[in-house]
Amino acid sequence: MNQIYRIIIGLTVSAVAASCTKHELLDYHVDKPLSFANQEQIDAYKTLKSYINKESNPNFKLGVAMSISEYVDKGVMYRLANTNFDELVMGYEMKHGAVVKSDGKLDLENVKKLLKTASAAGIGIYGHTLCWHANQNAAYLNGLIAPMIIPATGGPSWDIVTAADFETDNNANYEANTNARLSFTAVGEGAGGKGRALKITNDVVRTNDWDVQFFIKVSPAVKKGEQYEFSMDVRSDINASFSTQAHTVPYSYKHWDFFGTISSTPTWTKYTKVITISDNEDNCGAIAFNLGKAATNYYFDNVTLKKFNPKGGGSSGTEIIANFDSDALGKTYTMTNGGSATVVNGPDNAGKVLNVKSNQSHPKFNVTLPVGVNLGHCESVTLDFYGTGSTGLYGQGMKMSINGGTLASFNSPSVFGCPDGGWGRGKIVLPFSSLSLTAEQKKLNSFTLEVGSGTGSGDYYIDNIVLNWKSTGDLVVEKTPEEKKIIIRNALTTFISGMVDTCKWYVKAWDVVNEPMDDGKPYELKTGIGKANMTSDEFYWQDYLGKDYAVEAFKLAMQHGNPNDKLFINDYNLEYSIDKCKGLIEYAKYIESKGARVDGIGTQMHISTTADKQKIAEMFTLLAATGKLIKVSELDIGIAGKKTADATEGDYKAQAEMYKYVIDKYFELIPASQRYGITIWSPKDSPANSSWRAGEPIGLWTEGYTRKPSYVGVAEGLNGK
Repeated sequence: MNQIYRIIIGLTVSAVAASCTKHELLDYHVDKPLSFANQEQIDAYKTLKSYINKESNPNFKLGVAMSISEYVDKGVMYRLANTNFDELVMGYEMKHGAVVKSDGKLDLENVKKLLKTASAAGIGIYGHTLCWHANQNAAYLNGLIAPMIIPATGGPSWDIVTAADFETDNNANYEANTNARLSFTAVGEGAGGKGRALKITNDVVRTNDWDVQFFIKVSPAVKKGEQYEFSMDVRSDINASFSTQAHTVPYSYKHWDFFGTISSTPTWTKYTKVITISDNEDNCGAIAFNLGKAATNYYFDNVTLKKFNPKGGGSSGTEIIANFDSDALGKTYTMTNGGSATVVNGPDNAGKVLNVKSNQSHPKFNVTLPVGVNLGHCESVTLDFYGTGSTGLYGQGMKMSINGGTLASFNSPSVFGCPDGGWGRGKIVLPFSSLSLTAEQKKLNSFTLEVGSGTGSGDYYIDNIVLNWKSTGDLVVEKTPEEKKIIIRNALTTFISGMVDTCKWYVKAWDVVNEPMDDGKPYELKTGIGKANMTSDEFYWQDYLGKDYAVEAFKLAMQHGNPNDKLFINDYNLEYSIDKCKGLIEYAKYIESKGARVDGIGTQMHISTTADKQKIAEMFTLLAATGKLIKVSELDIGIAGKKTADATEGDYKAQAEMYKYVIDKYFELIPASQRYGITIWSPKDSPANSSWRAGEPIGLWTEGYTRKPSYVGVAEGLNGK
């Protein structure tokens, strides 16, 4: 213990001695790193919304976009938004695709949570968006207008895909190369001594059997796993054999064998072959017959290709096209070659009929079907009607063409006749099974009926036009454009009314119509018609409702919202394409000319540091001249050609300057009474896995919530410095 005391005393003496020594401060200084100093200057800035002069801009709102979960979870983004911004915009969760479920019902529970949370925090909500072509529940909408399927009945069957009996000159489903000379036999020289057959002449023996080719075309092309039966009656002047090849289309060879090798003799024989389509024949649409190894005449008759249909049976039905009894007296149908066709009281006083007057031998008139019937699986279609005429009405002049002339006309002589002043029944049969028609051609939506005496003018009466169809499989009944229009209008009404009715107690401004104008044709509307690679969430309301789709959207927003709600139309690239800016302005005028109200125009402004400043100013000038509220609705600015990892100090300085320039020009060129506000679309830099500008340093904060020079650019712009 004494030893311990001695040690402590010694240490104390040493400390006292040291305290008596003169202390000299060393002259040593370390500069603060410039990056630290710069960051301290950025961090010294106040919150963004504090820089807005509310006296001169009482209605201006600084907005920010984020997701519902980012806000209602009350984490960092919740605090960032409440501290710096006046208004929230949801990037996705208030759109059709997020809200409308597969059964068409609206799930608005998350939206209600958002409104409650924002209301408690005192931050506004801007509704985005009520009518757009993207982020839609397209599967549900397309399902609403999908064709009606009438299932086939009965057991499995073999359905005719294509056939040719060569009794007419219709060669739509066959052809040959120049070495194969085609002609027809005389009537009575076909198989079994009936009708006529196709005669194919090969004059000399060829080096290759494929030097002489005849093709039967198949539509649609065969698919792997399908089962087909091919049959034909065949003979030749001498004994011969020839192969069949699989071609994708005539002259596009795929496989050396399709329906086997066929033998022929001078006597008619029936050849039949059943196959299951393999990889070798998959997607082939032509059967090639190689006839070059024998110099002879070949004779083909009753060529038929059938496909096995496990559903089988088919179905049949009747479509009443017109009985004229429901038409107002005096209604006139379109005539295609002069004269008139008017609904009148029938000569038998049994109802109304169509009175056709013409100085033509075969007056024609058009009738449009009330329901589009897809004849994709039909084997025959029959048109029945009753008629009479002052000079007699005969079938010599009857004809039916469908789809506005897409198909050839079908003549049906000697199928109808009636005496002068008497009624008779007409019938036109379209043998679809023997035609090679595309799927579009099989959508029957209109026809032209040609009737007459065949000798001169007349006064005719037509009544009870009926279409009878017989299908070899499921019948597809398309909805008419008018039916689709009604259905889609109802779907739009359901969404807008449900969304606005739910939110109107708190939401006072809406993007009603988003991105309507076409980029390539900036004075016209976008369309999905003919567009390749349509995404799963794309649905173009305008393709069904027409140019007035936006009129209907704005009227619905007016009807279901508050009287003083602010209703916007919004688009992108207005600073890039001045014509698109002008096109949007003109479309807004059109909407208002139809009785709707457009309060404001939104310009998105997803730009970069190399954006054309002159065009930005020109855009703001054009928008200001409308007199409407103007909103920069989705502002974010990237660094041209660079990701976050590659951005330099100079890049960030240029970005801050561009943010400041846009805001400066907005306040300079947009009158105070028209300044709705500016929304920052990406408050933080975009992550590398984001669906929006992935990996780009577009934010005012880094991904780790550190303020960037762009924060200063926005603050200085709002401050007017």
